[in-house]
Amino acid sequence: MLSKKMKIKIPTGLEARPVALLVQVASQFESSVYVACGEKKVNAKSIMGMMSLGLAAGEEVDVIIDGSDENTAMEHIEKYLCGN
Repeated sequence: MLSKKMKIKIPTGLEARPVALLVQVASQFESSVYVACGEKKVNAKSIMGMMSLGLAAGEEVDVIIDGSDENTAMEHIEKYLCGN
């Protein structure tokens, strides 16, 4: 299991279109992918779950990934959220 703090660098934050793209990225992998912010932890493969977080640009989240392709998944999620 991997866990990493990330700061959202998407200028509009995670509103509808960026959330849909994040869900597409996360769904490419077999590993479970979760995003946690404060007390909330949601499945990153769920559009409704991610929308419920209402994350703005600059907010920090914990990304938790567990599974056979977790390293590759973490790289792709970080590249999307942080622009790295």
